[in-house]
Amino acid sequence: MRTLYHLPLSPYCRKIRLVLGEKRLPFESVVERVWEERPEFYAMNPAGEVPVLVEDNGLVVPDSSVICEYLEEAYSDTPLLGRTLAERVEVRRLVAWFDQRFARDVSRRFIGERVMKRISGRGNPDGTVLREGYAAMKPHLKYINFLAENRNWLAGNFLSLADFTAAAHLSSLDFIGDIDWSKAPAVRDWYARMKSRPCFRPLLGDRVSGITPPDYYANLDF
Repeated sequence: MRTLYHLPLSPYCRKIRLVLGEKRLPFESVVERVWEERPEFYAMNPAGEVPVLVEDNGLVVPDSSVICEYLEEAYSDTPLLGRTLAERVEVRRLVAWFDQRFARDVSRRFIGERVMKRISGRGNPDGTVLREGYAAMKPHLKYINFLAENRNWLAGNFLSLADFTAAAHLSSLDFIGDIDWSKAPAVRDWYARMKSRPCFRPLLGDRVSGITPPDYYANLDF
């Protein structure tokens, strides 16, 4: 069986879970507590990071970007990068924006402080880091709202990896109640459509010890 080593609230892992689900590729998920630094896991991925996908033929594919490119090449029946060169550039641009800029300014601050510190026993959240995250989120949500207002999907007229990447980051933040959806109504409507997709159902069923998501988290209509 195809196996994904992951952490439930990692946006990068959530992205792969969504892509696998959208491409209808069955897989077994294994929670990997990376802070334990298991030698067996480091043998698969010397970077010691999740996600790591292991195909049923034994092929090990690490890193969310590498996994997405691999899945797009190996399972092309459901393309998620677009058809034209221009479309693929825009999809990759937005994926990079979310996985690098948005992650640096927002996701890593909140997930690191509210989630990783708790589950790895590294103390309490740093209020300064969280305040920086809230300040950075405002202009970023405004930009995402602009995209959602002016396009059918974030990268254009087609559902793409950009949508799944964005949904992975925002769903992680939504789980810990750190998004004010009233500030970005177009994003809220787009996210409701994403939550309604079958591939999203496993994410809505996630539960993490010690962290209770908001009541609306699993509600398709908020």
